Amino acid sequence: QVQLVQSGGGLVQAGGSLRLSCAASGRTFSRYFVGWFRRAPEKERETVAAISPSGATSDYANSVKDRFTITKNNANTMVYLQMNNQKPGDTAVYYCAAGSKNIGGTVQYDYWGQGTQVTVSS
Repeated sequence: QVQLVQSGGGLVQAGGSLRLSCAASGRTFSRYFVGWFRRAPEKERETVAAISPSGATSDYANSVKDRFTITKNNANTMVYLQMNNQKPGDTAVYYCAAGSKNIGGTVQYDYWGQGTQVTVSS
């Protein structure tokens, strides 16, 4: 079992940058897919980005492509979300999560961080 602790976030002006961090304890991320999700008020949860266990593959929501980057460190203990050129629409609570593929081939995210608020002012 892996525990996730998030850090980063806060308030930034439009066009600015923030970095979110997600630290693993108990286990490393080496066997897990890790995703970043966000939930804005009165909106559905959105998958922002995800990275494979090896770190070789990543995927992004169209709304953040070319602005956000998901990476992990070599020790597989940290996953980061670098957010550049931020927009007011990025305002949300952001969560990291770790999981594995289920029998159907879908990633099931079983472990979640505590969430962190990101607010982008116009």
